[in-house]
Amino acid sequence: MNIFMIPECRLINRNLMLHYAYLLDLIVYFFIIFIITYFASKQTRDHQDFILAGRGLNSWFVALGAGASDMSGWLLMGLPGAVFLQGLNQIWMPIGLLLGAYVNWTFIAKKIRTRSEALGDASTVPAFIENSFHQTKYITIITTSIIILFFAIYVAAGFVSAAVLFQTIFNLSYLHCLLIGFVVITLYTFLGGFIAVSWIDFFQGTLMLFALLIVPLATFFVNHNQLIAVNAPANFLNPVHGLGIIGIISLLGWGLGYFGQPHILVRFMAINDAKQMKKARNTAMTWMLICLAGAVFCGLVGSAYYGLNGLNNPESVFLSLAKSLFHPAISGILFAAVLSAIMSTIAAQLLISSSAIAEDVLVRYVFKGFSIKQRLWFNRVVLVAIAFFAMLIASSPNNTILKLVSYAWAGLGASFGPLIIMLVYQKKITEFAAVMGILVGAITVVVWKHLAYLGGIFSLYEIIPGFIFSWIAISLCSKLGCNQRIVNKKN
Repeated sequence: MNIFMIPECRLINRNLMLHYAYLLDLIVYFFIIFIITYFASKQTRDHQDFILAGRGLNSWFVALGAGASDMSGWLLMGLPGAVFLQGLNQIWMPIGLLLGAYVNWTFIAKKIRTRSEALGDASTVPAFIENSFHQTKYITIITTSIIILFFAIYVAAGFVSAAVLFQTIFNLSYLHCLLIGFVVITLYTFLGGFIAVSWIDFFQGTLMLFALLIVPLATFFVNHNQLIAVNAPANFLNPVHGLGIIGIISLLGWGLGYFGQPHILVRFMAINDAKQMKKARNTAMTWMLICLAGAVFCGLVGSAYYGLNGLNNPESVFLSLAKSLFHPAISGILFAAVLSAIMSTIAAQLLISSSAIAEDVLVRYVFKGFSIKQRLWFNRVVLVAIAFFAMLIASSPNNTILKLVSYAWAGLGASFGPLIIMLVYQKKITEFAAVMGILVGAITVVVWKHLAYLGGIFSLYEIIPGFIFSWIAISLCSKLGCNQRIVNKKN
């Protein structure tokens, strides 16, 4: 018995004690969350505060907010599960993510902060794209439609993760757990908006960092003799085993997604001073490096601890280690860290989706003349509607967390990444070219995904061809003069 385990007692009493301990920790966690939400709601005076925190966040909040909203439950469930199942060859994925995030922070973040404010104080990605041209509603409608399409998958994956977590802890039915996740996440996003999400993400990002350090390290040091004695499968620690060049490029290609993720890009727009972006980048990259390393290490030690066939669901390896090794009071905190990762991303995505529909389409073109208070409440109503729709999708989970996230990540990255890069560097782009780039990127991802069963070149991660074809479409259409309205707005 290791030092983290509780003393043996009768099974029924032990199970009750486990549930009470988990419940107490989660109650404390939710209490902290709603306290933060309450004070944040007092700071939310208008729709701009609700959407972008009035561009008043400091570097620490932007850094950890971007990281927490980026990684989601995938960081504590999907990535450890992939490493648990397939080995160290999955290391190329976090390497690609680190490279992509660094380039995004270094070359895109500061520019999109200054450009978005100069272009009509754009507070969303659709507004930024539209204001870069001649405020044509068609490009906004297309942009918003693509965001909703892939964010619906993203948010549904998060609700599935939350439901599985609650189901693991409390043995409730899946639908009951799904409903709990829906109510909690939607409520705190509804009340506080971007300010609440940013404040909470700072807290949740810290909790995630703690969890990804303590679980793999405790597993290793408490059971190192047992782990060393385990014979790992052949090539389990070989970083190139079974991949080939297409496999390695596919995993590295995850980094391309950063340039087109609306829920990450708006974090850059929200910083109070663009000169603080370098400080935010250094903080974010340090956090990201530690968390990704912890997730990979968790998968490795988990595979040795349980064996490759020791878990029914590999994506539960973090949860299982937390439950097996620690006192229930500590396990509850670690479960709260998983919930933090899930909640932070879903909240950010709900906020982006609702603001895209409410602010960029409905309020601007349909319900004109709304007061500031009416616009704030209209954003909230749309947010609840989107969350409910995502919950309906999540009610029948048929995919793994990683599979759902990879699809949504590819769709957003390929649709918007090339265009965002060109816009922040003020390339001359026609409106038609921008629309074609978005559509070509999205369509390529969907088609490529459904042709993956053919193997060969179609086994390449769909974000790569989607990104390339989108870039080509924008460049060709602009050079061919398919439309004479050229983006050429200067700061």
